[in-house]
Amino acid sequence: MSDSTRHSASGAPQSAGVTTATPQRPEILAPAGDAPSFLAALAAGADAVYLGLKHFSARMQAENFGLTELSRLTDLAHAENARVYVAMNTLIKPSETAAAYRLAARLARQVRPDGLIIQDPGMLDLARQAGFEGGLFLSTLANLTHPEALRQALALGAGRVILPRELSIDEIRRMGEACPQGLDLECFVHGALCYCVSGRCYWSSYMGGKSGLRGRCVQPCRRVYRQGGAAALALARHAEKEERDGRGELLAAAERSRGDRGKGGDRFARTGEPRRAPRPPSRGREHSGRYFSCLDLSLDVLAKTLLDIPHLVSWKIEGRKKGPHYVYHAVTAYRMLRDNPGDSKARRTAEEILQMALGRPPSRARFLPQKNTLPLAPDGQTSSGLLAGKVRADPDGRILLKPHFELLPQDLLRVGVEDERWHATLPVTRRIPKAGSLTLRLPRHKTPRTGTPVFLIDRREPELMLLLKDWQARLDALPARRSRAVESAPRLPVAVRARPGPDIFLRSSLPQGRETRGGRNQIMGLWLSPRSAGISRTVTPRISWWLPPVIWPDEEENFQRLITRLWRDGARHFVCNAPWQRGLFPADAGAADLLAGPFCNAANAAALGVLARMGFVGAFAAPELSREDLLALPGQSPLPLGLVLDGFWPVGISRFGLLGIKTDEPFLSPKGEAFWARQYGGNIWIYPGWPLDLSAKRQELTAAGYGFFAHMRENPPAALPELRRQGLFNWEGALL
Repeated sequence: MSDSTRHSASGAPQSAGVTTATPQRPEILAPAGDAPSFLAALAAGADAVYLGLKHFSARMQAENFGLTELSRLTDLAHAENARVYVAMNTLIKPSETAAAYRLAARLARQVRPDGLIIQDPGMLDLARQAGFEGGLFLSTLANLTHPEALRQALALGAGRVILPRELSIDEIRRMGEACPQGLDLECFVHGALCYCVSGRCYWSSYMGGKSGLRGRCVQPCRRVYRQGGAAALALARHAEKEERDGRGELLAAAERSRGDRGKGGDRFARTGEPRRAPRPPSRGREHSGRYFSCLDLSLDVLAKTLLDIPHLVSWKIEGRKKGPHYVYHAVTAYRMLRDNPGDSKARRTAEEILQMALGRPPSRARFLPQKNTLPLAPDGQTSSGLLAGKVRADPDGRILLKPHFELLPQDLLRVGVEDERWHATLPVTRRIPKAGSLTLRLPRHKTPRTGTPVFLIDRREPELMLLLKDWQARLDALPARRSRAVESAPRLPVAVRARPGPDIFLRSSLPQGRETRGGRNQIMGLWLSPRSAGISRTVTPRISWWLPPVIWPDEEENFQRLITRLWRDGARHFVCNAPWQRGLFPADAGAADLLAGPFCNAANAAALGVLARMGFVGAFAAPELSREDLLALPGQSPLPLGLVLDGFWPVGISRFGLLGIKTDEPFLSPKGEAFWARQYGGNIWIYPGWPLDLSAKRQELTAAGYGFFAHMRENPPAALPELRRQGLFNWEGALL
């Protein structure tokens, strides 16, 4: 490396003159989904910009960047003493390790960004093998949610961890105080919120293969759902219709799959649920709303409380699908708030700027622990953009908008909200004064009804356009770097043979009597929780103990105590559902049968190699993989592999609670799909109305090399009728 570069605390090489971010002066980290947004970030004075490429980006709906274009933009950023971070933060499928390696190698040679944002643990190895010398930052999708996770991340070579958006200021401070030397922290201060915890949402994927872990989420959480009398009745009638239709082929397959479990007509025989008659639908009034559509996070004036938190060196603004107006205004506001924390005039100005940034209505989410406000407004406005008015029709039948404020040429409007399939966007072609008339010219099949809201989603004010034109001229003057294609391939760990193991029957309630005895080829599994303290010492060693998919900072100590007690009482079979939970076990945990669980999302040989080095003796494959990927993975794996074979797999886990939806009662999507919610501890688990069921594929999976299987037991709501729908996840489709 030349003398003209140096390393930040995160390990990222920086051009000479680039200011190192510190907890006293954290960097303002701006999003960029296209070149104009990148230039807007630099124009506003961002200290760093993060973006994605055409592949392996968790925001694939953004325009994103090619390497040649990005090399020039990176040079421009470095000339302005700003850093560039590239997001390669998707789940990597078994067939993609070589492509990810080659892309990282070309980034290192051609672009030379300051850091890579990654989700998949395998990228820690692939990036270094590819010669990337910058910082490796673990994304929120990697789900590092408690202090011990930070120590595990540093041990694996990460230079920065991006904290979850669900943390309070007290929890963020606790994470900072526990953070080891050599590791930096990054925290979101503004932008969109997901209802489900990052890395713990399979909603879009379960409904059709468009995975949030792959940057393809279709945002089912933004849709209108309904619960109550008419919805429950519609659900019951739908189930009756399915029963009448028969669906012979599906029913025959279901009967065949029952053969492995014994005889009987129990419709839950495949998932172990007791047969029960559906409860009659509630006669209460039906209600509907966007119950899972979150408001935006906006810490604005509260961001100053983040100053001086140890290791917290980056304030992150979400919004890689936003335009340059949003980026410019958000960066400007947070620079003002960071640089003038005690200036009331600067604070008011920053708040006014943020109001025009064209996001959703703001919230503090869980940032203030004493308030713990839910960032939800089921009956309110949770659509992005600034409400410009509502559609009206004139006597001649023209569709009009009389805006609440002036519209400028090239402003971009959206008619309707994002979750409505027919919604449309259109540019403004001329200036429209406040309360003037704009004719909305839309295709016939997208003609809106009177009263449909219209939102301003991107503003093209002349001053900003002139500013960006100047920056574009500076960019055009820079030469682009090109590099040859990379022909080499990564070194992957040696695959091992399958190691047959018992089936694990996982449940959330304490086992009783014979249930604790298991069998020759099966073992009882139990979710680890404070209730586990009721298990006797004689039963403890017979149980497979499953750690929850998310452990929050204030829960870590309790889980460590539980694990210590169970270990003392002879427990040795544990399943971690985040790789970082490995650090909660005693130093001699090598004697344990420690498995990486299905929520670790292990999907490629490189990731499994990292898990093996951490001390895991086996792993569950990521359940959302397609048939082709699932069957290929055992032949590449350095660890014995297992799979969740059947049961109610959660489509999402949330810390934000519920507002308007009752737990343990079915609710319906706009398409009539059934779901239900249940609370475990401080988290809400969302389940589909039909269970995952790959039991008919067991023989095929065993032949491919899977050695053990899990069956997830849940008692669904009594009001949930039987839905004869195949629960194959992405087996017959493609994981996009």
